Amino acid sequence: MDTLTRMRAFIDVVEAEGFSAAARKIGRSKALLSKYVRELEDELGALLLNRTTRQFSLTEAGHTYYRRASEIVREIDSLADSVRESSGDVRGRIKLSAPRTLADAPIGQSLVDFAKAHPDIVLEIRLDDRFVDLVEEGFDLAIRISRLESSSLIARKLAPFRVMICGSPELLAAHGRPARPQDLAGMPCIVDTNGRWLSNWPFKGEGGETISVSVAGPIEVNSPIAARAAAVSGLGFAGLPDFIAEPEVAAGRLVPVLEDRILEGGGIFAVYPHRRYLPAKVRVFVDYLADWFKTRAAP
Repeated sequence: MDTLTRMRAFIDVVEAEGFSAAARKIGRSKALLSKYVRELEDELGALLLNRTTRQFSLTEAGHTYYRRASEIVREIDSLADSVRESSGDVRGRIKLSAPRTLADAPIGQSLVDFAKAHPDIVLEIRLDDRFVDLVEEGFDLAIRISRLESSSLIARKLAPFRVMICGSPELLAAHGRPARPQDLAGMPCIVDTNGRWLSNWPFKGEGGETISVSVAGPIEVNSPIAARAAAVSGLGFAGLPDFIAEPEVAAGRLVPVLEDRILEGGGIFAVYPHRRYLPAKVRVFVDYLADWFKTRAAP
C-alpha cells in the first residue's frame, strides 16, 4: 500500500469528521480506512488522531500533517488534471464554498446548470455565509458576493453586484423618501445580521468619501430573503443584494431609494488559492460561470 493512498484516506476521514462518514462518502469500509490511517501513523511514527469510541480529534502533529498533505494531494491532482485536459478528459470532484444567498437566489441555477453540463465532475457545494479558509479547510474555490478586499487569493469577477436600499410603497407613504443617507437613522430599517455591515450601513458621501449610518428597526434577521419579506411587508428599509431585490422592484412591491449614494465596486467573484497548477476542473467551472453570467447579462 503506497503512502499517497494512506494520505488520501487520512484526509477523507478528517474532512468527513469521522471514519463512518468518510466510508459512506467514498464507498470504502470503515475498517479499511482505519487500517490505512493506522499504517500511516506507523510509517510516520506519530499519532495523528486522538480516538475515542464516539469521536476523534486531531493531534498537533495531525493538524500539521493534514494541512501539508492536503496541499500535496491537491498539487498531484492538479497535475493529473492538466494532463487529462490536454486529452479533453476533465473529471473529478470540486469542493466549493458558497453563500446561502447564492443558492437561494435565481443565480443559484448556475450551479445546477454546470452539473448538468459536466456529468463527470462532482460538485460538492458547502453553503456557508462566513469567509472560509480555502487552504486550511480543503476547498478548491469559493464564490464570494461582496466588495473584494486585498488578499492572497486569486479572484475572477463573474458579474457586477451592488446593494439596493429598498422600502415598500406603504413605508414611503408613511415615512417619506430619504433624501440623504443620514435620514435613515431616524427611519425604521431591517438589519441583515448575516451581512458585513450589520447596523452600520456604508454610503457614498457628498464628496465621494465613504460614510457610515447607524440604523435600527423592528426586526434583525440573518437572511436577505427574510429581510426582503420584511421590507415588502412594510416593516422598514432594507439593504438587499440587487439580484434579491430586483424581482420585487419589478413587481412594484419595493421601491429603491438613495441610488446615487450606493458604493460601487462590488461583484460576484470566484476566488481560489495560488497554485502552481490550477486544476483543469476548476478552470472549466470558473469559465462556465463567467459565460453563464455574461449570457444572462446580455440585452
